[in-house]
Amino acid sequence: MSYSGWMGTLQFIRDNLKFLSAGFLLTFASCFGQTFFISIFAGEIMAEFDLTHGRWGAIYMVGTLASAAVMVWAGALTDRFRVRRLGGIVLGGMVVACAFMSINNSVWLLPLAVFALRLMGQGMLSHLAAVSMARWYVAARGRALAIASFGYLVGEALLPLIFVSALGFIGWRWSWGISAMAALALLPIMLMLLKAERTPQAVAEENQAVGLGGKHWTRNEVLRHWLFWLLVPLLIGPSTFGTAFFFHQVHLAEVKGWTHLQMVSLFPVYTVTSTIISIIAGFAIDRFGAGRVLPVLLIPVAIGFFIFSATATMLGAVIGVVLFGVSSGMNATAPSAFWAEYFGTRNLGSIKAMATAVMVLGSAIGPGLTGWVIDSGVNYSDQMAWVSVYFLIAAGLTFVGIWRAERSLATNKISS
Repeated sequence: MSYSGWMGTLQFIRDNLKFLSAGFLLTFASCFGQTFFISIFAGEIMAEFDLTHGRWGAIYMVGTLASAAVMVWAGALTDRFRVRRLGGIVLGGMVVACAFMSINNSVWLLPLAVFALRLMGQGMLSHLAAVSMARWYVAARGRALAIASFGYLVGEALLPLIFVSALGFIGWRWSWGISAMAALALLPIMLMLLKAERTPQAVAEENQAVGLGGKHWTRNEVLRHWLFWLLVPLLIGPSTFGTAFFFHQVHLAEVKGWTHLQMVSLFPVYTVTSTIISIIAGFAIDRFGAGRVLPVLLIPVAIGFFIFSATATMLGAVIGVVLFGVSSGMNATAPSAFWAEYFGTRNLGSIKAMATAVMVLGSAIGPGLTGWVIDSGVNYSDQMAWVSVYFLIAAGLTFVGIWRAERSLATNKISS
């Protein structure tokens, strides 16, 4: 069935509501292991364990690097097992990770707590959602990924405001305990939504979506292809410096002379922008292909980071955050669609796991590197101007890579 246009999209949502809702739930649950959520409690954690920005960033980096290493193996499991089975295990792991963070009293175990949160949240839950949407749908792949990403966007808009407002009343440890209970409450809902899920292999064979050269690529073949390495700066950049933006939210508020609540009040603006753009990007991907969206992905955030760096007003911050949200909206859909479109769906889990590991690696480097630079006397607001230059260079490399690759990309559009 064809789902073209807005009315077709509404019909697509009605026909696939259970699976799309499962994707939404998985990305929402991932929020408890995302940097924007963990960093809400950065000030309290650093005070309790007597940590500097650099030491807390180093702990975060160690835990996240370990999760990236495990992700290469764990992410490939989506090629072998049902999302329903893996989702239940991973969501259960998120419950344990949140509970462990709430009761941990040892600074030496902080890297372990961060490792568990990052592996379950940023790693596996978001990976499961992206792989399932990209594999189950072909003609409507971009829109499916956009709809699933709403879970993350909703969490990003609401959770910081809720928990920052409640932090003074319940404390950071009880906040993590409540997070564990929330993740536990989501588990039976997810299992119910995916009750009728089919095996990944069966769906991949049914859709038969191949990539470059009209074949399904393996992970080793992708690693040996020049296109992957030209895209690494794009893959690693947003997670490195976008993570640092949220990780240093308390620090940025202090540098700009704002309250923490003022800083997190920018997040809903970012989320609304990301949501709108992810929908538009989903339509663009379905009509023109992910290769047309990817090269422009980093340009808005490059401009936005420069503006945020240069401004001291909330108006300037809003403009910067809106542009950041534009890139994030495209980033929520385009990369996942790209791997399926250019390298096929048969081994999508292992290929996407490799890309996710690169992203997680970036999110590990970001807080540690920028925290060290902050301790050296350069605040993150000033660092953002230089990050803008990096984003523009990465965008140029992406454009060159896609331009070269499109000449050998087979047209394999099949209605989902």
